[in-house]
Amino acid sequence: MNSLRTREFAAIALAVVAAVGVTLVLAAVLVRSSARSAALDSLAREAALTAEQQRSAPTGLTSLGAFYETQQQQLSILSIPQAALLLPAPAGAALRAGKPARGSVTVGGKDYLFASHPAGSKAVVLLRSTKLESSDLHPFTVAFAIAAAVGAAIAAIAAFLLARAVSRPIERVSDASLALAAGERPGPLPVTGSTEVANLATSFNKLAEDLDRARDAERTFLLSVSHELKTPLAAIRGHGEALLDGVMTVQKAAGVVVAESKRLERLVRDLLDLARLNQRSFSVHPREVDLNAVVAQAVSRHEPESTRVGVALLGETNGRSPAVADPDRALQVLSNLIENALRSTPAGGSVTVAARPGELVVSDTGPGIAAEELPHAFERFFLYSRYASNRAVGTGLGLAIVKELTEAMNGTVAVESEPGRGTTFTVHLP
Repeated sequence: MNSLRTREFAAIALAVVAAVGVTLVLAAVLVRSSARSAALDSLAREAALTAEQQRSAPTGLTSLGAFYETQQQQLSILSIPQAALLLPAPAGAALRAGKPARGSVTVGGKDYLFASHPAGSKAVVLLRSTKLESSDLHPFTVAFAIAAAVGAAIAAIAAFLLARAVSRPIERVSDASLALAAGERPGPLPVTGSTEVANLATSFNKLAEDLDRARDAERTFLLSVSHELKTPLAAIRGHGEALLDGVMTVQKAAGVVVAESKRLERLVRDLLDLARLNQRSFSVHPREVDLNAVVAQAVSRHEPESTRVGVALLGETNGRSPAVADPDRALQVLSNLIENALRSTPAGGSVTVAARPGELVVSDTGPGIAAEELPHAFERFFLYSRYASNRAVGTGLGLAIVKELTEAMNGTVAVESEPGRGTTFTVHLP
């Protein structure tokens, strides 16, 4: 009884039963009244006809007190005063005035319908027992019962179909909501039915789409932060190993460790902001920077890795190279590009990092990227899915993060490549 369909069916069925009941009662009253009126009309015609026949008879009216009876009716010929005493006062008054009368009367404890008609000084009185009314109404009662049963059956079917039509879309929304809460991705609900139901389906579809986008954005951001955490950790590990091996001074290694730790702290703050403010993007604080310093930091950060893989990492600077950017985010961008270049360049090759006014350029001598794939180079996981089976690749997020961070600093990034001759990434900053 708790389901919407059951409640709707019960409510509609109750309304139908009430309507049918009221209709039957009203119909019974009206039919009873019509049957009584028809019976009285019939008695009145018979009384008038009998009076006319008796009046025109050669011997005149049958003697006073004449009484005839059948199973259904009784006929009496009385004087007008006698008839007036037998019948109710209004009917008696009508007879005395020479007018016919009809109605109901109780005689000897029995109820009758009557019709009286004057004929000179006498009156013809016809009586009919009211018990015969039930037999007159019986055909109507049977017909009403059959009609009520058929109508109730049709109404029950209509109520069931209507309840199902109303509840089914709501059940779909309920099932889809449970699936959504369980982490599944239900397909879009059909926007059909009444305006209210269609609006409900439309609202749910929009909610599901928004939630899907929010989940994807949050997942992507978490993946991006996880990807970015690897770089400073790798730099800290590399310089720690160099310090242990005695190939780097304590002061230089400690400086790198402190700098990379600060960047780790900023990434952790990004995660905290995500939790506290429901943000799904990196914060950016642009200011005037010298891109030469960014290149120097990036080259120093990745020197241990370039040595390990046997790829020459070169830094080029030509005078001062100013730009408006977030220095940490610019270093992230450059680090991602260098990581990709070191990963894809075979041993013996080289990676060149250059700084120019408002530009950062990373060139490698790797296998390059096909021309038809260049427009998709910055899409998440595109190059990963394309080259994961035949060359060293990362997580598939690095270039997408490069594009996101560059655009957050009001810059742009472009790529040029020729298969077999290398790839060049150029970051343009204000």
